[in-house]
Amino acid sequence: MNPSQLSIGVVGLGLMGCSITTCLLLAGHRVVAVAPLPMDVPTAHPRIHEHLKKSLEEGLTTHAPDHFFEALVITEDYGALVDCQLVIECTLENLDIKKSVYEKIEAVVTTDAVITSNTSAIPISILQKEVRHPERFLGLHWAEPSHTTRFLEVICGDLSDVTKGEWLYELSHAWGKEPTLVRKDIRGFITNRLMYALYREAFNLVENGYATVEDVDRACRNNGGYWMTLAGPFRWMDLTGVPAYHTVLKDLFPTLSTSTEVPALIDDIVKAGGKGVANAHGFYSYTPEEAQLWRETFEAFSYEIRELALKYPADVVKKKLKSKE
Repeated sequence: MNPSQLSIGVVGLGLMGCSITTCLLLAGHRVVAVAPLPMDVPTAHPRIHEHLKKSLEEGLTTHAPDHFFEALVITEDYGALVDCQLVIECTLENLDIKKSVYEKIEAVVTTDAVITSNTSAIPISILQKEVRHPERFLGLHWAEPSHTTRFLEVICGDLSDVTKGEWLYELSHAWGKEPTLVRKDIRGFITNRLMYALYREAFNLVENGYATVEDVDRACRNNGGYWMTLAGPFRWMDLTGVPAYHTVLKDLFPTLSTSTEVPALIDDIVKAGGKGVANAHGFYSYTPEEAQLWRETFEAFSYEIRELALKYPADVVKKKLKSKE
């Protein structure tokens, strides 16, 4: 299907809702963006405009922002979703809020429209219980900034029609993604289970005095951050010698943190109102100017790392071999 023939709805216009909308517009879709919170309406347009402007500057598109806004509707009216063949919910991680949103979506879309959630915390099989047609409900787990990253997880719940997951998997290639189809639901899906294992050990090292926050960040940037754009953990072990990992894990695994408690380090920050660079209060101390500069630096980095990553897709070696034939 030509992307311009597919209308997609996005419900939720916070940080990720706006970057997801940007990604879909860049792919050529018509997008209906619904703001459950009225306060998100006036901020959505300038945020999406800035993403599109930066995408033009970085060569992701040859079109100016106004070209894309012709294919975009920003509204508070769920009725505008009536012709959407796919709706992506990206609201707060709260089951009651999501249930309310699904009721409003299902009241207007056709029975063959696919409904998805960008949840990263609630299993799809649980969310499916809140909809009338669970077979057409799946997860689409994006990474921020959604219009530059290659990451996307397509998650099937217990009651999902797998063929719809396969359709989303194929469609997402048009969004510039290198997707993963998760055929069996599990809390946290794939990437969050991996990353939260790392977060837990990071907290353990800091709280028990082995390293500072800066030490842990530096170690991750210069080790895992050095190779992860090219290879995942299994390819990395292949590249650097499998037997060495077999030897180390026997002694190291028993010493890793298995705590199920929320670490005090993050608990104290959240209870004090800390949100990170969003309000200049996180694991690091920021002036408002530093927080803004970190946001801008992250955005610039996301475009640069995308350009590098595109040179090294998952099948980079197969492509090189094929080009030599």
